[in-house]
Amino acid sequence: MIYLRLFLEFFKAGLFAVGGGLATLPFLSDMATSTGWFTHSQLADMVAVSESTPGPLGVNMATYVGYTVKGVPGAVIATLGLITPSVIIILIIALFLKSFRHNHFVEAAFECLRPASLGLITASGIAVAVTALFVSSTFEKGFIGSIHWKAIPLSILLLLVTRVFKKTKGLHPIIWIGVSAVVGIVFSFAGV
Repeated sequence: MIYLRLFLEFFKAGLFAVGGGLATLPFLSDMATSTGWFTHSQLADMVAVSESTPGPLGVNMATYVGYTVKGVPGAVIATLGLITPSVIIILIIALFLKSFRHNHFVEAAFECLRPASLGLITASGIAVAVTALFVSSTFEKGFIGSIHWKAIPLSILLLLVTRVFKKTKGLHPIIWIGVSAVVGIVFSFAGV
C-alpha cells in the first residue's frame, strides 16, 4: 500500500507542478506535512543536494524520498510517479500538436500557464529563503528569536560577492554550488 501512496503522491506533484522542479516544492512541502516521510528542514537539504547534483531537481527529490521511505523499489516508484504525468501529457500533445499548433485557445492556455508557473516558483523561492534565514518558520520564539543569525551575514556576503565584484560574475554556477556546499558543511547549516 505504501508503494501505491508513493506513486500517487508524486503523480499528483508531477501532474500539477507546471514549470519544472522548483514548482514541485509546494507539493513536497504539503507532502512533508501530510505524510511525515520527511521534515521541512530535510526538504531544504534535499533542495540543496538536488540543485548540486546532475539531473532534474524534482526527479532527484522524488528518488531521494522514495529511497528513504522504501529503499530502491520506493525510489523507482516515486520517480515513476513524478514523471508519468509528463510522459502522458507529452504523448497526447504529440498526437494532436499539428492540428492545434496555431489554435487561438491553445496559445491562450499556454499564456495562462506562465503566471501560474511563476507563482509556484516564487512560492518555492520564498519557502527556501524562509527555511534558510529562519530557524523556525512558525516564529515560536518571536521574529527576532527565530532568525538564523549565521545565515544573514552569509547571505549579504554572497549577494555582495556575486553582484558587486565583477570578477565573480563570469564564474560558472558549479563553482558557486561547490563553495556553498563547503560553507554549509563548515558552518554546520545542514539540518538547522
